[in-house]
Amino acid sequence: MRATLRVVTLGCVLSIAGFATADDHSPIKQRQDLMQDTRKAASPVGKMLRGDVEFDADVFLESMNVFLTVGTQYGDLFPDDSRFGEGTEAAPAIWSDREGFNKKIDQWVTAARAAVDAAPTTLDDARPLAGQVLRSCKGCHDGYRIDD
Repeated sequence: MRATLRVVTLGCVLSIAGFATADDHSPIKQRQDLMQDTRKAASPVGKMLRGDVEFDADVFLESMNVFLTVGTQYGDLFPDDSRFGEGTEAAPAIWSDREGFNKKIDQWVTAARAAVDAAPTTLDDARPLAGQVLRSCKGCHDGYRIDD
């Protein structure tokens, strides 16, 4: 029950934050903010997977919910007028291969949803789910992000 309440609360906070920033920031800034949320959520998962910290099912679920929330919002933040500026790392392929980009986002959302739905209680159960989510992140970064 505690985990469910935390997940619902986190979802509400992220939704409210998204609405609050929607008018305050350009699509580039919005997607940069969402990726920062994703990086923060990935950090504890990575530490658990490496064995640096003990597995915490609640933290894992919170992180997967961040991935899911961000994934469902992210694809809408690439209008044609957001190709350049503000330090964007968005590759031109996002606009020239929109179908491929959307497919990668869908794979990310599907993997995150599967991890959330599974709600693993052990690291052994969480590891393959996290692997799918993180591979889907990399899959999008490989073709649709310009590395510094």
